[in-house]
Amino acid sequence: MIVTYAEIDGFKNLKGVSFAPDPKYNIIVGANAQGKTNLLEAMWILSGCKSFRGSKEKDYICLDGQRMSSAVKVRDSVREQKITFEMAKGGNSPKLIHLNGVKQRGTRALFDVFKCIAFIPDDTDIIKGSPEKRRSFIDMAASQLNPMFVMHLNKNNAIMNQRNALLKEIAQRNASADVLEIWDRQASKEGAVISWMRNEYVSKINEICGRLYNTISGGAEELSLEYRSNVYKPEDFEKPIGEEAEELYYRRLRETSEYDIRTGSTHSGVNRDEIAIKINGVSARDFGSQGQIKSAALVMKLAQAEIYMKKSKDAPVVFLDDVMGELDENRQRFVFDIIRDMQVFVTTPNESALLPEIKGKILRISGGRITEEEENVSSHRE
Repeated sequence: MIVTYAEIDGFKNLKGVSFAPDPKYNIIVGANAQGKTNLLEAMWILSGCKSFRGSKEKDYICLDGQRMSSAVKVRDSVREQKITFEMAKGGNSPKLIHLNGVKQRGTRALFDVFKCIAFIPDDTDIIKGSPEKRRSFIDMAASQLNPMFVMHLNKNNAIMNQRNALLKEIAQRNASADVLEIWDRQASKEGAVISWMRNEYVSKINEICGRLYNTISGGAEELSLEYRSNVYKPEDFEKPIGEEAEELYYRRLRETSEYDIRTGSTHSGVNRDEIAIKINGVSARDFGSQGQIKSAALVMKLAQAEIYMKKSKDAPVVFLDDVMGELDENRQRFVFDIIRDMQVFVTTPNESALLPEIKGKILRISGGRITEEEENVSSHRE
């Protein structure tokens, strides 16, 4: 899969940006706060995923602007398709999404069209951050393989919002505790599906992460990932998902229901899951060095790309946001060897920090505007 054309205007500080990317390497060069990351983010949101920076949609539009638009054409092994995302301040319609000219009700259809993986400095939060960071990474990566997973996640979130609101009503004696069973039955169906899908994905990524980390550490260290369900034991996943799994989930919710009512929140289920990440058998979050944490996060993203490539005929598009300059030459080569068959967009304040053999279209960005260099290499990279 490659991006064949991009056009962006009014997204944060970007103004009148349009270019036809190189099918291999696109090097986005500029000083800080000129729009390098904004350019990647404006394309990323067309994948159906939320901003990798955590930006809210209302912040997509420039402070002194009235509207924004982002559009890409992507080509896979079958055809070329166009995705557009538009927003305007005020009005009844906060955003308009079109796929091949057809208005979309949401972003779910985009998961099947535009597959991309972003490497950002904050990826270390996957290792050292909260359990929610690790759950979110696994959920997003698994959703790229099966977009139906998004439906189950969204449905579970809606159920949890309703359940938590009901818990507060029960605590205030404005509702009967008997009503809770209705939501618990629904939560059990969605929670069981999510648990099985998470376990399956963690099993896949664990195998690849172990191999990649062993390589990047020169055989000196081992990385492992383990899915720790709040409801199920590891041996439960040896059985196919079914009524027994749903009943186990339901009983777990009922066990903590009195405590949930007192606290006004749900303490059982997939929203409490953890993905344990260990280096040489020890928690990477608690005891990993800065270098180990960076390497582990990098390997997890590379494993995500490899899993997707094995599942699909098309490689994902790769965004490398200001991360390559922090890697030594050997680790840069390790990364680029794995993503060599993918279209890559890499941002950097100085292209000389990249490997000299990484040659492609250079896009210089300043004040939210870009200029392209027609030659594939700048003078100091020849």
